[in-house]
Amino acid sequence: MTARLIILNGGSSSGKTALVRALQEVLDDPWLGFSVDDFVDALPAKLDGSPDGIVIGSDGEVSVGPAFRELEAGWTAGIVAMCRAGGRVLMDDVFLGGPSSQQRWRNAIGDLETLWVGVHCDPAIAAQREAGRGDRPTGMAEGQALIVHEGITYDVEVDTSHATSIECARTIADYLKA
Repeated sequence: MTARLIILNGGSSSGKTALVRALQEVLDDPWLGFSVDDFVDALPAKLDGSPDGIVIGSDGEVSVGPAFRELEAGWTAGIVAMCRAGGRVLMDDVFLGGPSSQQRWRNAIGDLETLWVGVHCDPAIAAQREAGRGDRPTGMAEGQALIVHEGITYDVEVDTSHATSIECARTIADYLKA
């Protein structure tokens, strides 16, 4: 497979960011790494906590509004444009909307060859990682661990519960070479 875009979907604290870094190390070609967190961090401060933007509850539940969706569509189109212009992108995402989240990407991607990767992690392990991070509301990781995968179609899946990032990256790299 000659993908220009690899989308990694998994819950908070599932190990996606470490996996992106490991993929950058093991893949032959250079790949840019982006995250949904990069997008959220780039949002105007006035959208943080706004029903029009993004609200993260004390239990880690996330809800987004119309301004968020409008800016997200531009972000997604920009990622796809980089790939069409010759770049290779590793995209770390969290499909909180299930199949509709994947469909938003599919609509933007069109015929761009894309590898869909499911990044699984045992909810209890994700919760331990979340506690160690200290930068997420308690419950976010456990609440997202399973739900983000419901109804999603993947080309390859990895489980970071007991495998290292490098081991998971090699699984993905081997899939690309097959």
